[in-house]
Amino acid sequence: MTLLSATKLAKSFGAHDIFSDINLSIPTRARIGLIGANGVGKTTLLRILVGEESPSQGKVEYAKSLRIGYLPQESLQISPCTLWQECLIPFHGLLELKQKMEALGESLQDSSHNGTLINEYGRLQAQFEHQGGYEYETRIRKVLSGLGFTERDYERSLSQFSGGERTRALLAQLLLLGPTLLVLDEPTNHLDIQAIEWLENFLKDYPGALLMVSHDRYLLDHVVQVIWEMTPALEVFHGNYSTYLTQREERYARRLKEYQAQEAFIEKEREYIRRNIAGQNTRQAKGRLKRLERLLRDARLTPPVNSRKWKFNLGQASRSGDLVLRTSDLSIGFAGSSEPLFLVPDLTLRRGECAAILGPNGAGKTTFLRTILGQVPPFHGEVRLGASLQIGYFSQAREGLLPQRTLMQEIEARAPQMLPAEVRDYLARFLFTGDDVFQKVETLSGGEGTRLALACLVLEGANLLLLDEPTNHLDLHSQEALQRNLQEFSGTILLVTHDRYLVDAIATQIWEVDPGRKVLTVFLGTYSQFRQVQSAAHDRREFKANLTTKISNDQKIRVSKNRIAALENDITLLEGRLNDLTTQLENTHLSSEQVAELGTRYMELQRSLDEKWKEWDKIILSD
Repeated sequence: MTLLSATKLAKSFGAHDIFSDINLSIPTRARIGLIGANGVGKTTLLRILVGEESPSQGKVEYAKSLRIGYLPQESLQISPCTLWQECLIPFHGLLELKQKMEALGESLQDSSHNGTLINEYGRLQAQFEHQGGYEYETRIRKVLSGLGFTERDYERSLSQFSGGERTRALLAQLLLLGPTLLVLDEPTNHLDIQAIEWLENFLKDYPGALLMVSHDRYLLDHVVQVIWEMTPALEVFHGNYSTYLTQREERYARRLKEYQAQEAFIEKEREYIRRNIAGQNTRQAKGRLKRLERLLRDARLTPPVNSRKWKFNLGQASRSGDLVLRTSDLSIGFAGSSEPLFLVPDLTLRRGECAAILGPNGAGKTTFLRTILGQVPPFHGEVRLGASLQIGYFSQAREGLLPQRTLMQEIEARAPQMLPAEVRDYLARFLFTGDDVFQKVETLSGGEGTRLALACLVLEGANLLLLDEPTNHLDLHSQEALQRNLQEFSGTILLVTHDRYLVDAIATQIWEVDPGRKVLTVFLGTYSQFRQVQSAAHDRREFKANLTTKISNDQKIRVSKNRIAALENDITLLEGRLNDLTTQLENTHLSSEQVAELGTRYMELQRSLDEKWKEWDKIILSD
């Protein structure tokens, strides 16, 4: 079943065409990743598909049952509600049902075991349970926790949240709402690596369809099954991101070969026509000319376009000593603090290795890098660096770039021996061409600033690279180029990043910061191996927890059943005694003292019977 389809979509702003002639369809359970260079129109296309923007041409058609949930890159919604209240919105119908049950429960307390009310309560209770009424609060907590919120955030007003927090809150609400089609624009923005991993697992099991714009290659690899690439035409590749990379190169090579073959055929035909148009083969030449004109008009292939490649090279690193880094009794923190951010086991990093430092935002990863650099003193212990090291540091804040300088001036300051033409050629390798080189640093976008910072880093000739989020703001092609260079780099790398694809490609060991336990743990191996070990440990914990819960629930069920049986036995006995007393009280020969005594015993038995019935009701209605 097709949930959404679009035909001949086009979008223009004034005389500027963003894209045209886009045709697409989204089937049930689709898992689609939309990729393309920055500025190609991905967000505009999403906004048209979800109905927040109109196309210049074309139309979008929706299935009648379709419910769309859309996450923009930045949430502009500022709600007076608390985070918890916002997350209750998807359960509005369930909450109304709960109120009906509570009102009916109060009526049951005041009635004399009205069978009709009990049946109605049972019907509502079954409906409430079927719709997840006993699980919705647990679901909310799981989603909020997975996306990095704590219980302290639950009662905060969204008006107090930052833009990134509001976007995460909207994502939480959408995931709880469970729309038929989930449309996400860069959902991993504002998420740390733990939250990204949680979101990945959630999306894998999501029952609806998914259309997602993302620069997270690992997420695309593990969640999507189709890649749409905007160039700005829309090309479809079946498979995940890694499959797309292979198919893209194969498709480009095939189209290039077809184009070159056609161009060779055209040139051959033109040559034949030139030689024979006025000779004895005039008729054949004229016939070929007509066929050639028809081909050039209707079927001439355009040269395939390969995306601009980032052609920089880190170069051959000078040889350092075999021992690059060693720590002893180290803890990371700030002077004057009562306790460290985290403790570090004694580490050893050798030449040619790459250690990826992972952990949630605010855990102290950047502080750890600065401690290694000597910019922040250790809270305790020491860091020892090896011999013959030339250190290059990429800061995610790019502090080394001066805002008022042009790109030319930044490079000239670091390589004064370069001639202006050489500087321009060098910047072109980082995709800065023409008048780009005269831009001021302060005007650069996030991705442009990252490329310039890396251009400056390459000039340092480092053999030890300390990289703090080097792929932030880079499009996918730039991420691929950086990864290729780091894979070929012969020096040593310390890497802080949320880019799990990059980590998996180059890291030889994982250093994970756990801020809860305030420790750094070391795993010797790749990121995929690290996740396998983590997943196995999680499965063991979950199995143990489920087993414990099952045993507990089984015990509770046995206790409930035993108690109900005991209550029903007591009720039968009490009702029998009351019947006996009723028969005795009907005896007209009793004295007044005997009647009073029997009456007192009757009232006591009636109270006991009422208590037994109340307990029975409570157990039955809570099961």
